[in-house]
Amino acid sequence: MSLNMPTDLPSDHQRLVSELTSRWPEHRVAPSLARIRALTELLGDPQRAYPVIQVAGTNGKGSTAIMIESLLRAAGLRTGRFSSPHLVDITERIALDGRPISAERFAEVWADIKPYVALVDEQALDGVKMTFFEVITAMAYAAFADAPVDVAIIETGMGGTWDATNIADAQVAVIMPIDLDHTHLLGETIAEIAAEKAGIIKPGAQAILAGQSREAADVLLARCAEVGALPHREGIDFGLLDRRLAVDGQLIRLNGAGGPVDDIFLPLHGVHMARNAGVALAAAEAFFGFTAMDPDVVREGFEAVTAPGRLETVRQSPPIVLDGAHNPHAARASAETMAEAYAFQPLVGVVAMMRDKEAEQILRIWEPLMAAVVCSQVSSTERGLPAEELAEIATGIFGADRVHVRPRLDDALEWATTLADVPERMSGDSGNPGVLVTGSVIAAGEARALLVSDAGATEREEVDWDADDHGGTLDELGADTDPDEGDTD
Repeated sequence: MSLNMPTDLPSDHQRLVSELTSRWPEHRVAPSLARIRALTELLGDPQRAYPVIQVAGTNGKGSTAIMIESLLRAAGLRTGRFSSPHLVDITERIALDGRPISAERFAEVWADIKPYVALVDEQALDGVKMTFFEVITAMAYAAFADAPVDVAIIETGMGGTWDATNIADAQVAVIMPIDLDHTHLLGETIAEIAAEKAGIIKPGAQAILAGQSREAADVLLARCAEVGALPHREGIDFGLLDRRLAVDGQLIRLNGAGGPVDDIFLPLHGVHMARNAGVALAAAEAFFGFTAMDPDVVREGFEAVTAPGRLETVRQSPPIVLDGAHNPHAARASAETMAEAYAFQPLVGVVAMMRDKEAEQILRIWEPLMAAVVCSQVSSTERGLPAEELAEIATGIFGADRVHVRPRLDDALEWATTLADVPERMSGDSGNPGVLVTGSVIAAGEARALLVSDAGATEREEVDWDADDHGGTLDELGADTDPDEGDTD
């Protein structure tokens, strides 16, 4: 195997990324729109140069935004899409016509706005210089105005009301399912979090509301009434009508503005993705004034969808699947999909998480499905939970004989691949082994950088990886014992 190891050599792009990420980090919140408004006013308010579709919620924002973008592109529009976080490279956050902008264009946009950022920094509004997320948001709005785009699909970073993206007045506001996450920042109850995310619903907007708990729905509908926005509710005004499994995805039937749209191939797995598709179609049709889209255009748009890091298979024999599920709501959806669409036997998990996530809850969700879990940690941020601490939690759930520790993610991938291959080597039965990397978007991104050649490109090439080249022999494993017995001690 040759790992696609990211280079450590300095480059202009890496220096630029370091310059930007050295600012106040996005996982810390400085709740104010004063800085981003000051900057965009200096830039001529680029966020007003095109119509905006904004997407908020706890889970499903990214995949739904990708689907909306693909539908609008199929309809002939030039699109801009802003997303966060990125998997491998920062340029993924700013996409034009479905592709990340180039590193060269990224540098040009930064050079254009940098003097204005410095002016706002000098003011230190609310006692804080411009944060990383505020700067990257302004760069996206400026890049879309320069392109120019026909429509921008904007994914919020965290929350809604005080999110830097919310300086735009979206004509279509999409609220995905709301659950408990970032409670230390957004509120300790569903209602409090819903109130924060409802801030993207502006006067006169079309509000596309995915299925919600009663607690969240009450808050969202009250917001619509308050500002005069028209709500459209999943299960009442739009939604998924039917689905069935298909090779490399699923065939779905959606309720659109003109009635049912049949025989849509969605190259993503899981009922949650099928439901997200229903939300995406409603948002696209709301943008067109609830004029029914041509069914052939709808089918074309969904068939072209790609969603890296969302139950994405990046290697075969045995398969390695990447999924950035980082909270219990997302983990439950992923676990259901893994059981339905993959049915790996055995399934070996490579799990790496952030310190502030519900590690115990997430591991309990995966315990019935994972034959073994390899505890690892991310290398690109100090926020990562150390592998040894994660393993201590996992041991209380899985038992020591099913828990393994490999702090380096490349080592964890190699070991997990070896573990997945053990039953086949011992019995001669081909079985259906597989590996899932999950627990963090950052972990999924780091694994993708290791496993996928040119990981930021739309067309990808699997890296040739043979675990036998990396010491995973039966002699090391022991023919009659657990491969890593006592590894958590």
